[in-house]
Amino acid sequence: MPRFAQVGERFERTVRIDAEAIRAFAAASLDFNPLHHDEDAARRSRFGGLIASGPHTAALLMGITATHFAARCAPLGLDFRLQFRKAVRAGDTLRLAWTVTRVEAKESLDGELVHLEGSAHNDAGELALAATGLLLLRASA
Repeated sequence: MPRFAQVGERFERTVRIDAEAIRAFAAASLDFNPLHHDEDAARRSRFGGLIASGPHTAALLMGITATHFAARCAPLGLDFRLQFRKAVRAGDTLRLAWTVTRVEAKESLDGELVHLEGSAHNDAGELALAATGLLLLRASA
C-alpha cells in the first residue's frame, strides 16, 4: 500500500488576517456578533478591536491539511479537535502549522489514517489555537 504521509512530516503556512476578511467570513457563516463586524463595539470590548470568529481561524488551519495532501492523494477530514486559546485580532499574522504524529494503514478503507497535531500562533508567538486532526488519505481517483 502506498504511503501518503510520514510521522514527523510538518507543513505550515502564514496568513495575515485583516478586518475585511474577518467581516466577510463572519457574514458568510451567518455570524453577526458585533466583535466581527462593528469596529466601535469591538473597540469597547475586552479585545479592544475586531477579532476573527473561532470558525474562521479553525477553517484556515483545517484547510491547509487538504491543500497539503491533495497534491499527492485524496484527503478526507474525519475528526478535528480545537482549543481556542487567544483571540485573533484584525492585523494579526498567523503561522498555521501541522505535524503528522501517527500513520496507520487502514485496509478496510483502502487508505491511511493520519493523526496530526496543529497550531496557530500570532505575530508575538502566542498560541491562538491548538488542534488535533484525523484524516483518511487514499489514492486519487
